[in-house]
Formats: sequence, C-alpha cells, structure tokens
Amino acid sequence: MKLRPAFHVNGFLVLLAWLVLTLVFGGAAAVGYVAAAKDGNTPALIAAIAATVVVVALALAVTGLVVVDPNEAKVVQFFGRYIGSVSEPGFFSVVPLTDRKSISLRVRNFETQKLKVNDADGNPVEIAAVVVYRVVDSFKAAFAVDDYEEYVETQSEAAVRHLATTHPYDAHDAGRTSLRDGAEVAEELTVELRDRTEMAGIEVLEARITHLAYAPEIAQAMLVRQQAAQVVAARTHIVEGAVGMVSLALDRLTEQGVVELDEERRAAMVSNLLVVLCGDRATQPVVNAGTLYS
Repeated sequence: MKLRPAFHVNGFLVLLAWLVLTLVFGGAAAVGYVAAAKDGNTPALIAAIAATVVVVALALAVTGLVVVDPNEAKVVQFFGRYIGSVSEPGFFSVVPLTDRKSISLRVRNFETQKLKVNDADGNPVEIAAVVVYRVVDSFKAAFAVDDYEEYVETQSEAAVRHLATTHPYDAHDAGRTSLRDGAEVAEELTVELRDRTEMAGIEVLEARITHLAYAPEIAQAMLVRQQAAQVVAARTHIVEGAVGMVSLALDRLTEQGVVELDEERRAAMVSNLLVVLCGDRATQPVVNAGTLYS
C-alpha cells in the first residue's frame, strides 16, 4: 500500500448543509411527534421516525469534519483500514466515523548525543552530528515504523558510528578522507541516512558533524603528535625554501662573476647560508680575518 489522497470536501459547505438539514428534519420530526400524540396519526408518526433517523445520520456525518494545519497531514483510517491522507491546509469533511492521525510535515532538527567510537585507526574519538529532516510520505511515517521520530534518532546514531569507524580522525596519507574533511563527510553521512530512513517516509535534507574530538584519555598524546607533525611540516617547508635560496645565490654569484669559489669555499658558504636561513634564532655574524687554507 502507498500514499494516496483521502476523499475530502469543503468543510464549511458541509457544516452549512448540516445546519439547514438538521433544522428542517428536526422540525419535521417534532411536528410529526406532536401530531401523532394529539390525533394518533400513524403516517405522521412514521414520518417523524424517518425524520429522526435522518437527524441521527446527520449527527454521524458531522464527525467527519477536520481541520488541517499548514505543513501537516491527516492520515485517515476507517475502522483500521487506511483510506488516504489529507495534506492540504484548511477545513474539510472526510468520511464519517474515521480515525485521523496528525503527521507534521515541518522541517525538523535532531542532534545526536556525543558518541564515543573508535575511528578507522583504532583511536577513541567523541563525535556528534545534527540531522535536518522532514516527512514526505505520511503513510510510511504512520504505519511503516512504530515511531518515526525515534526511528530517525536511532538510525542517525547508527550512521554516525558507522561513519566514525570507516574514517580516521586525521588522514596522514594523501587521498584518504578523514573525519575532519567537513564537506565530504557531511555528504557521505547525508546519503547514508537517506538510504536508512527512506522506508519510514523521511527525507534527510542535511547531516553534519557538530562535535569531533579525541577521547580524553588520548587527547594529550594526540595533541603532542599533531604538534610534532606540524613542526616537521614547517621545517620541511623552510628547508626546501632555504635550499632554493642558496642555489639561487650561488648561481647569481657565478653568473655575475662576483667571486670565484672552489669546492671547499662553496661548501662553507652553503653551510653558512643554511644555518642562517634554517635557524630558529637570530644569527650573530662572525668576521673571518684569516683564510680557509691556513
């Protein structure tokens, strides 16, 4: 079975017709009962009973009146059988004696708890995410699962756990996606949640990580590791730049004929320039009044 629109008509017209017919048949029933009691008129009594039956039927008909709010759907059941849904906002009349269940179609937010999970490298991390979703199929939301809100919460936590176990906190290899790659991870989480919640009539609009950190027991060690990695990366960049500057300086000195350097003098100049360019402290010049060969 799938979602289908339920039979519904304008509620104001039905209410107006109900008032008019109730007055007409109610009055006819009253007149008939009075005439039958006064003169013993059997046809008048029969007409009064018929009018009373019509009034009772009209009273049952008014039970089909329902108000549908904006961004809301009414799932209509007739003695346990699904007969359709009404998602248009307004005042309507549906099949009498039916049970109507309200399903909100508004966009909703749900934020998972901070979950402690081992990432792809086996490191314990804390992770949480926010999920933005809405109901697009009121039939599935009402009957495919017991509670679609609880279903979304459970599936969201399961998807976040699965995401954390398939990606490392930090990607030390090129081309490997880490949990800190926001756009890629958010897209992957959104796609997985859409697959998980489709059967409940839910459309996941967006899912993003809101909290990501190493677990307290390894946070300090990982901080030291990250600092060391940053120091190595910075030093590597400095050395690459220094080597380029030294090469440029030697090439310019040779091209312009400023000085002729043999291998020993060239090695000494390279050593001095690298010390100046790569050192993390200010250098003090030393004037050499002698010669390298003395």
